[in-house]
Amino acid sequence: MSIVEIPLFPLRTVLFPGGFLPLRIFEQRYLTMVRNCARNDTGFGVCLIREGEEAVSPVKTAQVGTYAQIVDWYTFDDGLLGVSATGTVRFITENTWQEDDGLFRAQVRVLPESEASQVPEAYSVLSDVLGRFMDKVSDNYPEYTPDLLQNSLWLGYRLSELLPLGGIEKQHLLELSDPIERLQSLVEILPRFQSA
Repeated sequence: MSIVEIPLFPLRTVLFPGGFLPLRIFEQRYLTMVRNCARNDTGFGVCLIREGEEAVSPVKTAQVGTYAQIVDWYTFDDGLLGVSATGTVRFITENTWQEDDGLFRAQVRVLPESEASQVPEAYSVLSDVLGRFMDKVSDNYPEYTPDLLQNSLWLGYRLSELLPLGGIEKQHLLELSDPIERLQSLVEILPRFQSA
């Protein structure tokens, strides 16, 4: 796997491949980054902030992140730039540093993705749960069709991002390389959200 250099956007959220990421951009370093991404038709890496406050202190980010591609931009009523991005592939950072303008950059290696398989019967409850989510949020997923509820990779990623989990828990789900292992983790988590 070759190593490439990309700009990083540390956030308090975890982006998954195929996921939807709306952003409000107000810091100059990120305005410049978005402008460069739009000009060069490139994207940026999103990594979870593990320690620190991004705007005021040095931060420590998770090593595994997701490459984001900008799909739309717009201006909010308050004049701030809005960006919609979509997660594409997972990566692992080999080296990170901060430029003079404050922008983080990293050398990253794309992580291989397992083949998507049919969702095993034991995890069909997850397909049902995601189907209910999709009734409400499918506009954010233009590629969505009901067939994707039976795709183990897509199902695991979508539930991982849509369930109200903490950042560290979502990060763990992102880092799993086996889609079935991710579904097993989600099945174990699900009872937390079922009413007694």
